[in-house]
Amino acid sequence: MSEWLDASLVAEVRKTLLDNPGPVTTAAVAEAVQRTGRVLGSSALLELVNRLSAQLSGAGPLQSVLEVADTTDVFVNGPREIFADVGTGPRLLDLSLGSEDEVRSLAVRLAALGGRRLDDSSPFVDVRLPDGVRMNAIVPPISGDHTTISFRVPRHAGFTFEQLRTGGFIPDDVHEILSTAVRSRANILISGGTGTGKTVLLGALLGLVDSDHRIVIVEDSRELIVGHSHVVQLAARQANVEGGGEVTLTDLVRNALRMRPDRLVVGECRGAEVRDMLTALNTGHEGGSATIHANTAEAVPSRLAALGALANMSPQAVFSQFSTAIDLVIHLRRVGADRGITELAIPTRESSSGVTMEPVWGRPSPLSEGTFNRRALSRFEAVLEQKAA
Repeated sequence: MSEWLDASLVAEVRKTLLDNPGPVTTAAVAEAVQRTGRVLGSSALLELVNRLSAQLSGAGPLQSVLEVADTTDVFVNGPREIFADVGTGPRLLDLSLGSEDEVRSLAVRLAALGGRRLDDSSPFVDVRLPDGVRMNAIVPPISGDHTTISFRVPRHAGFTFEQLRTGGFIPDDVHEILSTAVRSRANILISGGTGTGKTVLLGALLGLVDSDHRIVIVEDSRELIVGHSHVVQLAARQANVEGGGEVTLTDLVRNALRMRPDRLVVGECRGAEVRDMLTALNTGHEGGSATIHANTAEAVPSRLAALGALANMSPQAVFSQFSTAIDLVIHLRRVGADRGITELAIPTRESSSGVTMEPVWGRPSPLSEGTFNRRALSRFEAVLEQKAA
């Protein structure tokens, strides 16, 4: 490295480039260097251009990590605490982002790429980047001493139903009942924690839908990958820095219902849109599906009640709608690197205190053996026969 290419020079030039967004070209870097009053030789200037280009293009030093095959998540807890998950759990990387200022600058720049602002007055942001990566960033003091960044990397190819079955994600003893449920137009809700594979499973199930059906998908951020010939995907939009332009999931669900969907899909129920979804599934829109965060299948009704409160729905109204709208709940778990279906359940009784979920099939953990509840299975099969008639 040239003796003139010290940390202070790099920092000054980086700040100038960040204050004047644009391509990191030799001319732009040379002009920024000139403003500092320093003089660089051609080799040192080229080195500086290459270094800043790596830092300021895409996700900077993290871009190569995000592009590694099978990467699902990248977490930055601090300049030297960077973790990546390639499907086997987060692993600490031998990588440094330099300083807290550099981490914060990276987060601010990426937020701007997505049309959002990240600063002391707006200390956290959730944004979809131009390449489809979803980023959440929080700056101090909200995040302690360091800016934290979480990246969720979208898959560019989904899994088929058969691939999930072969890999053990979908157990052999339930694959037939699941495929029958989809083709019979049962309304399905997939529950589980973060990273359990809810979106992956939903995409695989939608691949079983009849080819002449029109699937309309509503998502907070476009993540679903569906192997189907007739799919329309709508994505919500956050307000811009002026506070305008917001498009909510509730807006999208209402518009989706005007698009004559054969299958209405809500990528993830997380707010007031639950009211419109349940209403739609109770008024003739069969074969709908959605995902929801919940710890168990039994906890799904109370989770929906909490979301319904955001739409001014009483718990009793949610329970009543849920018990008649949803035919099957599929619950997923993740234990270490293993994830998969661990519960199938159906709503059986609704009261003022909640909805009773009856297990149809269950296993203690992914990849372990499961057992059927024959009485509940018979009830569910009767529902499918009625829908198919």
